[in-house]
Amino acid sequence: MENLPDRPNPHAHLRASDIDRDQVVDVLRDALMTGRLTQDEHAERLEQTLQARTLGELEPITSDLLQHPVAPSAPMVPAQVASNSPVPIEYPANPDDSFTTMVAIFGGVERKGRWRVKRRTNAFAVFGGQDLDMTDAVFEGKEVTIWTFAVFGGVDITVPEGVTVRNEGVGIFGAFATQGSDTEHPDAPVVVLKGLALFGGVGGQSSAKRHKKRFKGHGQLGH
Repeated sequence: MENLPDRPNPHAHLRASDIDRDQVVDVLRDALMTGRLTQDEHAERLEQTLQARTLGELEPITSDLLQHPVAPSAPMVPAQVASNSPVPIEYPANPDDSFTTMVAIFGGVERKGRWRVKRRTNAFAVFGGQDLDMTDAVFEGKEVTIWTFAVFGGVDITVPEGVTVRNEGVGIFGAFATQGSDTEHPDAPVVVLKGLALFGGVGGQSSAKRHKKRFKGHGQLGH
């Protein structure tokens, strides 16, 4: 009776949520920081995590790093958005499908104008750059998460005025920097920056600060 096989997880067929993936990503980040995973192993498992659809697909990724498998989270019910939000928020029909991945390898990615900011965006910049301008975008949640992986590259994020930017990223010979709005609106979305900057950089700033830098000194032309 001592060597009975492990009982299969009855929740393995359930769809994985963003919270479930975030838990796995946190474990992988800690494993990288403590030397239990190499950079190549971390990158490979991170890609598997972002592509996982079910809890059963997530479990093997940390099976040799955790004593207990990833537990399913309770279903999330989106709260009603305040009508006085200065930024448009439109919840998707299926919140679990509100995610996208953008990759820039020896190249660039640019998003601007009227585009939809998913509840989770994975932004990879390897010897490349990404410019995500959310000034005129529609948000698919009150809180959206941008998972960045910048290796010898950079990710620049611009948010509308009133939006809060929260920095939870890790820089290794790199940096995360945020300059949010001077006046944050309580009903506006929150943009959470997570991930890893390795010999690279990730920056978040408000639209006003971005345009102030761009047009600084224009009033002195011709004088």
